[in-house]
Amino acid sequence: MQYKRSYFKERKKQHGRQHNTMSGTLNKVMLIGHLGDEVKMHYFEGGGCIGRFPIATNETYTNKQTGERVTNTDWHNIVVRNKAAEICEKYLSKGDKVYVEGRLKTRQWQGEDGNMRYSTEVQVQDFTFLTTKKESMAAGNPQQSTAVKPQVSSPTPTPAPVKTEQPAQDDDLPF
Repeated sequence: MQYKRSYFKERKKQHGRQHNTMSGTLNKVMLIGHLGDEVKMHYFEGGGCIGRFPIATNETYTNKQTGERVTNTDWHNIVVRNKAAEICEKYLSKGDKVYVEGRLKTRQWQGEDGNMRYSTEVQVQDFTFLTTKKESMAAGNPQQSTAVKPQVSSPTPTPAPVKTEQPAQDDDLPF
């Protein structure tokens, strides 16, 4: 598998930002899930923008007592900024499968009732489109899993496809 530098990693290199994981902490999230809604855009006066959308991830297991398959769904609030937000708005829609990588950020604000509100979000640093509804329907197979590379007018390359294979349950991990 050949690695390609992603749009975000190239941007970090251009701006000279480096992550210091030697400080003893790490804030990194990697999710593969399905969009629960369309990308909602917000544009700022200075020309920047953000896109927000929810992603659903599922955990499925068999209840040992009843033999019944149980699926639990977790919802994650995703935030993308500027050019990445515009790309997501253009190519993603509800139901699409996407890989996102970023960091957790908790916002707080005071609600109209005077109570403090909190929201934890994934601030996206990298992403890859895995499937789109349009692509799956065109192929006649709604379960098809191929990576989609968005067409970006920028000269920087798009992220490389991400393998979606699930590891075996009985892995012999050294830790």
